[in-house]
Amino acid sequence: MKIGLISLGCPKNLVDSEVMLGLAQQAGHELTQDAAGADVLVVNTCAFIDKAKQESVDTILEMAQLKTSGACQRLIVTGCLAERYRDELRAQIPEIDAILGTGEVPDIVRAIGGGANGNGASPLAFHRSAPSAAPGAAPSTQHPAPHPALSTQHPALALPTYLYDADTPRLLATPKHYAYVKIAEGCDYKCAFCIIPTLRGNYRSRPSDSIVREARALASRGVKELLLISQDTTFYGIDRNERGALARLLRELNTVDGLEWIRLLYLYPTTIDEDTLSAMAECDKVCKYIDLPLQHASNPVLKKMKRPGTRQGYDTLLARIRDRVPGVALRTTFIVGFPGETDADVEELSAFVTDHAFDHVGVFTYSHEEGTSAYAFDDDVPAAAKASRRSRVMGLQKRLVQRRLRARVGERARVIVDGPSSEHDLVLRARLATQAPDIDACVYLTECDPSSYSTGGFADVEIVDAREYDLVARPITL
Repeated sequence: MKIGLISLGCPKNLVDSEVMLGLAQQAGHELTQDAAGADVLVVNTCAFIDKAKQESVDTILEMAQLKTSGACQRLIVTGCLAERYRDELRAQIPEIDAILGTGEVPDIVRAIGGGANGNGASPLAFHRSAPSAAPGAAPSTQHPAPHPALSTQHPALALPTYLYDADTPRLLATPKHYAYVKIAEGCDYKCAFCIIPTLRGNYRSRPSDSIVREARALASRGVKELLLISQDTTFYGIDRNERGALARLLRELNTVDGLEWIRLLYLYPTTIDEDTLSAMAECDKVCKYIDLPLQHASNPVLKKMKRPGTRQGYDTLLARIRDRVPGVALRTTFIVGFPGETDADVEELSAFVTDHAFDHVGVFTYSHEEGTSAYAFDDDVPAAAKASRRSRVMGLQKRLVQRRLRARVGERARVIVDGPSSEHDLVLRARLATQAPDIDACVYLTECDPSSYSTGGFADVEIVDAREYDLVARPITL
């Protein structure tokens, strides 16, 4: 069978897609990038906010048409939307042949069914990022109305418990030089706006030896940059009564031959400990980069969101991080338009952004999601006000970033080459250690011979210009 897979949503979902690709190939199926020519189509869905749900439904309907106009014989829907609305999807989209929730990833081969006699061609999941508030790629704040199939939520009877390990087959859908590694699954927090604990289950950490073995295997395949992910990466090991587990894991990974960069994503403000900061400061392969979703800075809003932090606590934390990890880059995300948010709350948030000079900021507009405790609140901030508040905070961040980037002209730095730029044949797209793939800005490498640089290679450069969020650099001739 020829299998095509479309992966929607976040990197955590992408890892699930890569595992499904690996399991399908191990079973002897052929993997194809041609959706119209696939015998079986798999759509791994996202259901985090309205726009993600709508994109998932639209993609399912688009693929369903290929049962008539293409070669598709079976349509399989997996992931968060399947976990959240499996009954509605089955009733409203009869073209779907199988539905697998987030805990049913290993069942993909059974769901594919049929004979398996492919040659295991090189795969590429058709990955599409979740709606993002990354600089320069602002999502629409006018969410389309959800498909009528998604009018009610019927969670699974039991929370998901699945967790892959180092022995699980997996085929990367990222460029060959970087890979995401899920160090844990699920979440124990009860943030008022978030449905993830229901969709992904309770927090459960992988054993460190499994993660290190996976890292060694990825490095042996040419992976240079490892991105550690989970819903709360700094909670790693705490569920297993292993205090300090993340710091120990970073030190172990720092010894893996072949790895150059190790990056942490999705850190929670109340679980960052001194051991982790020490490991980040001392391990030469660990990027001095902290992705810390803070969500807001106004104490009344944080309390209503059921976030444990306060503005004063965040001020102290950020100062401590910068003191313990000199040169660290800070990335955060905020939500504006949460029920009850006032103009004064947005003023507080803006002052906070000004005070702390974040390197990367994303701002989402609040999405009123059934199944969350915030759904009991009136969604009392009009869509136009949400959009205006988002533009206000992002406009402020843009001005602050441009000022700091202009001050970097003349600096020398080391970058990793991600490949050709879509802007010009003679320009390469690269990143500093303080820039994560897909979500952050980049460095455009000019005045070079692109054929002299391989994707995933490193280069020493001089920064020569700053353009909005991006930097321009040229190679340093030694």
